[in-house]
Amino acid sequence: MKPSTISYTDGAKAGLANATLQKSLKKIQNGFGKKAMRHWQTMTDSDLRPRAKARRMQTLEHLDIVLAELAEKIREHGGHVYFAATAEDAVRYTLQVAERNKVNKVVKGKSMTSAEIGIDPALQNAGIEVVETDLGEYIIQLAEDAPSHIIAPCIHMDRFQIGKLFTDKLGHEYSDDPPTLTRMARKSLREKLLSADMGITGCNIACAETGQISLVSNEGNIRMSTTMPRVHVALMGMERIAATFDEHRELLQLLITGATVQKLSTYVSFVGGPRHEGDPDGPEEFHLIVIDNGRSKILADPEFREVLACIRCGACLNICPVYGRIGGHAYNSHYCGPIGAVVTPLLNGINDHADLCKGETLCGACKDVCPVENDLPRMLSALRHKLAYGDKYWQVKPYNRIEAAGFKGWRKAISSRKAYNMLLKVGRFLQKGRIAENGMISSMPGPAGKWTRDRDLKPLATETFTERWRKHHSSRKMEEKS
Repeated sequence: MKPSTISYTDGAKAGLANATLQKSLKKIQNGFGKKAMRHWQTMTDSDLRPRAKARRMQTLEHLDIVLAELAEKIREHGGHVYFAATAEDAVRYTLQVAERNKVNKVVKGKSMTSAEIGIDPALQNAGIEVVETDLGEYIIQLAEDAPSHIIAPCIHMDRFQIGKLFTDKLGHEYSDDPPTLTRMARKSLREKLLSADMGITGCNIACAETGQISLVSNEGNIRMSTTMPRVHVALMGMERIAATFDEHRELLQLLITGATVQKLSTYVSFVGGPRHEGDPDGPEEFHLIVIDNGRSKILADPEFREVLACIRCGACLNICPVYGRIGGHAYNSHYCGPIGAVVTPLLNGINDHADLCKGETLCGACKDVCPVENDLPRMLSALRHKLAYGDKYWQVKPYNRIEAAGFKGWRKAISSRKAYNMLLKVGRFLQKGRIAENGMISSMPGPAGKWTRDRDLKPLATETFTERWRKHHSSRKMEEKS
């Protein structure tokens, strides 16, 4: 499903009003978020994160060479590699593979990249059945909803809602018992997996040195999706690659810890080609689609290149105070939370997604918890700067010229003592009659009214600190003279 088209503000209000979502967000932030923070602070290898970040940036510097090495080795293993410049290219190639192999049913592992390029509706329009095999994604698909978290797609739903959904969609007798619900989903999904012609997955991290991609899960669905169908198509954002196996090992360790604070996921699969003679299982064809879709533009900009080091663990969502209140649907993107607030504008238009970077607090928690120490607050600030003043490279128009003019006027006012004092006098005059009995301003006119709509505002003091200081010292001097 596509993300909703409601505004960021309306989406945030809906998230705040969803009691089930609020309970789940609190649980995930008090659990995964705080545990990840404690883990980074107490880990024995304190150099792991900065070392991994340095390697990620070095790999990105030589991305063309590393990707060429990966493609060469996968082809040596009998696999196919296609470099897709756009989402449309990736979709077209996938459809061609499906048509050539007479595919009627596709099973999928959880993949944000597949959602980014819109592969599901494209396959369905071609008359191909598409089934999500990750339990959370399967629930979302049945509900015709959109994911609200990178790792836990259906945290906005509880077991009672899921029980009713399974009754309505799968025809099972109602139950709200989690193990029973899991067995229902397993039975349905096993039937799909056994009859599927093609499996589609994402790629957690590829390794150029070995010519393989790795896939991480705790359910086993990805391993079945990659070995049981005749054809396996893997969708990979071009930045999701490590140059060496040593780099890959460290990134895998950080990914799993950042996502669920585990030492190792239940299943880690390495795939690099079709099955060979003597292999007990595996696909007859393996296709890796390396997707650009705007990433080269990010790579070419030193200001934002760092965001490509992200390993999509979701740790920043688990600690962000904004996401922790409004949930993922408000972001109107396949990528939500702090990482989504940076990636979505860069991939899909900064002006079109201005609310995302403007809605974050810049508290820095996302940087502290990030396994590769990505400075998301810096990049969020950079996006805000482009929205304020425009940018030719990113084709950004000033978002609000009146607001920009206001801040320019404020900058000039606070640069002049006389102008600042005059501004204070005007402000004190204008606030008269708006101060309530509790000593606070509860309503403001015009755009300022948005601030006082949900909170009170402390009025300007009758005297500034400087004025009080001068008055105090002038009276002391007069006393000394007398």
